[in-house]
Amino acid sequence: MKGRPPRFYFSLRSPYSYLAYRDLLDHHPRVADRLEWVPFFEPDERSLALLAEAGGSFPYTPMSRQKHHYILQDVRRLAAARGLGLTWPVDRDPVWEVPHLAYLAARRHGLGPAFIAEAARVRWEQGRDICDPAVVAGMASALGLDGGELAGAADDPGLRAEGVRALLAVDHDGVFGVPFFVHRRQKFWGVDRLPAFLAALAADAAPTEPPPVTVPAAPGVEDGHAGGCG
Repeated sequence: MKGRPPRFYFSLRSPYSYLAYRDLLDHHPRVADRLEWVPFFEPDERSLALLAEAGGSFPYTPMSRQKHHYILQDVRRLAAARGLGLTWPVDRDPVWEVPHLAYLAARRHGLGPAFIAEAARVRWEQGRDICDPAVVAGMASALGLDGGELAGAADDPGLRAEGVRALLAVDHDGVFGVPFFVHRRQKFWGVDRLPAFLAALAADAAPTEPPPVTVPAAPGVEDGHAGGCG
């Protein structure tokens, strides 16, 4: 979409999304401030129905046991390389609208980034279940927000509709996993693609040099130059 800012599709569930979040905040905070942050979450039956009514769909592929075991190993390796210690949470019958729509509620109060930081701390440092409304209420209180409002965000029709709009953006941009970065027509999937995304942003922001001034050659003088494609 013309004029739309670069996007960072993130999930409060994904460990790779968490690592990309830390890389952005720890090393590229100014870039992080420029991005449009769009939540990516697996919809429950209600959200899935609303998404279908709006003409969208969600890319879902069940994870194999082998892939899950690989991710556990890979994330520990990547976190250790960053000097991060992770406490792996256990998700029992999660409803991902609970934390992600709570994020949208916090964003209404201007505290979207603060909520993401608190969710990351609670999930990846404390290993707690952020799909538990009681845990979300505690996170809200830590931010000075109403615990009942955020804990009940999944039951708010307005926030449900806002969540569906986020899922429509996921569908529109062809997002199939997180972290996922979009800049104009370029797409980058995975924490290891963050440097390439940053390079694309930097290249686009670089000032364009004016064309060189051509001085006509004097009569009888060869006007040669070293040719090439800049």
